Amino acid sequence: MAIPLINRRDLEFLLYELLAVERLTQYARYAEHGRETFDAALDLAENIAAAQFAPHNRKADLNEPELVDGRVRLIPEVKPALDAYNAAGFLRAHLDYADDGMQLPHVIATACDSFFQAANVGTAAYTMLSKGAANLLAVYGSEEQKRKYMRPIHAGRFTGTMCLSEPHAGSSLADIRTRAEPQPDGSYRLSGAKMWISGAEHELSENIINLVLAKIPGGPPGVKGISLFIVPKFRVNDDGTLGARNDVRVAGLNHKMGYRGTVNTFLKFGENGDCVGYLIGQPHAGMAQMFHMMNESRIAVGMGAVMLGYAGYQHSLAYAKERPQGRHPDQKDPSSAPVMLIEHADVKRMLLAQKCYVEGGYALGLFGATLVDQQQNDPDAARRTEAGQLLELLTPIIKAWPSQWCLKANELAIQVLGGAGYTRDYPVEQYYRDNRLNPIHEGTNGIQALDLLGRKVLMNEAAALRLLSQHIVQAVEASKSDTELQPLSAALAKGMETLAKTTLVLAQALQGGKLRLGLANASLYLEMMGHLVVAWLWLRQAQLAQAALPRATGAERDFYAGKLQACRYFFNYELPLALQHAKPLQALDSTTLDMQPQWF
Repeated sequence: MAIPLINRRDLEFLLYELLAVERLTQYARYAEHGRETFDAALDLAENIAAAQFAPHNRKADLNEPELVDGRVRLIPEVKPALDAYNAAGFLRAHLDYADDGMQLPHVIATACDSFFQAANVGTAAYTMLSKGAANLLAVYGSEEQKRKYMRPIHAGRFTGTMCLSEPHAGSSLADIRTRAEPQPDGSYRLSGAKMWISGAEHELSENIINLVLAKIPGGPPGVKGISLFIVPKFRVNDDGTLGARNDVRVAGLNHKMGYRGTVNTFLKFGENGDCVGYLIGQPHAGMAQMFHMMNESRIAVGMGAVMLGYAGYQHSLAYAKERPQGRHPDQKDPSSAPVMLIEHADVKRMLLAQKCYVEGGYALGLFGATLVDQQQNDPDAARRTEAGQLLELLTPIIKAWPSQWCLKANELAIQVLGGAGYTRDYPVEQYYRDNRLNPIHEGTNGIQALDLLGRKVLMNEAAALRLLSQHIVQAVEASKSDTELQPLSAALAKGMETLAKTTLVLAQALQGGKLRLGLANASLYLEMMGHLVVAWLWLRQAQLAQAALPRATGAERDFYAGKLQACRYFFNYELPLALQHAKPLQALDSTTLDMQPQWF
């Protein structure tokens, strides 16, 4: 039985019923589009993902990149897959028609990319990195830099990377040591090392454009002294042709638990004193510039986590429906026929949990993508501002919540398959290993929690949090007269009251000089707030399902009934556990902070 990458009915529900993306065609930029063109793009993405990406997912895992004589060897299937992606226009899906793009809404482009992430996240990573690098250059690059580096990325000739971490510093970018010495011709000579750099050496493209954080001597200390540079693998001549090999070399490859299809490197810059880099924008503005790519990457990481969880859910669901095993507790006759796994209550529990995590996470990521469309295109300045504020607030949640809970979905998928799930005969073990990276990279989940509580929640006098609360209150009010949904909406309203009280206590601590204490349990705060946001999205899904059920029949009725039951599960089983975090948060519990290193 062929298992689909994604439940297409679920995706259509999220796009056209929950998010009503057809309304985006009211924006002038998308006026020529409609559901027909949206569906055509989704169909094309699904077909290429299934034909070109999915077939080598396992092979890439079993045959990870090798460094041989300074060159990285990948399995041969990766390049044709990327070529098919580029030829179909998905690398340029968000660009204007004038720039050879599809001029698709960001949410549709995100949905298209979700097929590739579900099919083969390791190969899809090269496209995500390249898009991010090109998008950063589109905002901060000079016209010459756009011509020499951005446009070849859009054409599929070059690929891109982001070079932040260093071996001694990890996520602590304030401590980077890579130096950039200014030269008389306006270029810079870089020296230093970068660690954990994905996609920085391969032969999938003519050139690799590394975006590198470095410090210019004499600049301010810490992050305020960081600048951003273009460091190409091959220098690019003024006419666009390739010049000499730049002095940036791979010192070694990192061998990962999962995500093996994406080559991950240790890079050395300027070992021979001839690593040429080009400053992007102004000196010492590198962190602000790089956040453009980092935030985009964080959202992509969250969506990748969702799709890996979704793929595992699809496989475990299919297995549970086809695998006969055991009998119900009240079936005492050993000669009676075994029932399918999916008949057992505990298996239903595990499948329901997976469904809640992955379909809730999918809704979260796609909702975030609609905020990008609104921020960039709405004619009303106030609505553009509000969309931007909401997106800033939700970005750490979009990255971290799926990275935690869709990984949990992968764990449950293995459990559903039992012993078979722990073998390489089934893909669920690989999905788990691949997804285990997502709580770590592009800012660990702990860093996202610090960002959410320490910056995003309180910025602009908590304007974004108030906006989110207004959206949630609207959903709560809409269910007050529905006897089926009213208990759920009441639980959500109570949860938001708990969040408001908790936030006030923490804000007073943070603003009262107790920064370490206030942030000590930031991860609990992110988990609680993330669950409330996902609960809101589940309530909205349940409202639509409840309204559609009376006229639905057959498979459609089952679909909507499944949405309602998943919502009930999330509210009855998941949300109460997350809200328990309010107790230590409101008490400003210092257990973790007070623990001394010598006590371990």
